[in-house]
Amino acid sequence: MRKIPTLFLRDFNARPALVTAKPNPECQWALDGEGTATRKWDGTCTRLDEAGAWWARREVKPGKNIPAGFQASEHDEVTGKLVGWEPMAQSAFAKFHAEAVANSPALAAGTYELLGPKINGDPDRFDAHVLMPHGWAPLSERLDIEGAPRDHEGLRDWLVKREYEGLVFHHPDGRMAKIKRRDFPA
Repeated sequence: MRKIPTLFLRDFNARPALVTAKPNPECQWALDGEGTATRKWDGTCTRLDEAGAWWARREVKPGKNIPAGFQASEHDEVTGKLVGWEPMAQSAFAKFHAEAVANSPALAAGTYELLGPKINGDPDRFDAHVLMPHGWAPLSERLDIEGAPRDHEGLRDWLVKREYEGLVFHHPDGRMAKIKRRDFPA
């Protein structure tokens, strides 16, 4: 798991660090119209591995203890954080995740967003905890997202009119890029 880069460069002098209109060179392909956009859900990332074990995404800040069983995937040079996976059983989300597994259909190995009443304030207003496969959204939303603009001002204006947390762009070669509604200055 690699932290997904943001479409535009951030102004780290601003609080919070919002995006500028300058494209992130690493994500130029998405701004050029390559790849497919999908809905970004506002939950917490989980993963079911090939052996059937569940993992929770975890960021460890510099100077903090690394949890037992933690599998580091990336070191963020800007923030100093380690990004990786911890066993779901020791995650603060374990109870809600167990409810989500019980509420979700057959699950294949892959990544999922844990959503529901006790996750991030439940902005999508789910009645119960569920696991949403990454890249999935209802057909009406997928059709809406197909028409999303691919420029700074267009994306800002488009996202402000919707309740989506944001978009994730998927390139056929596996690269990804993201943008969140709250990334833009008000």
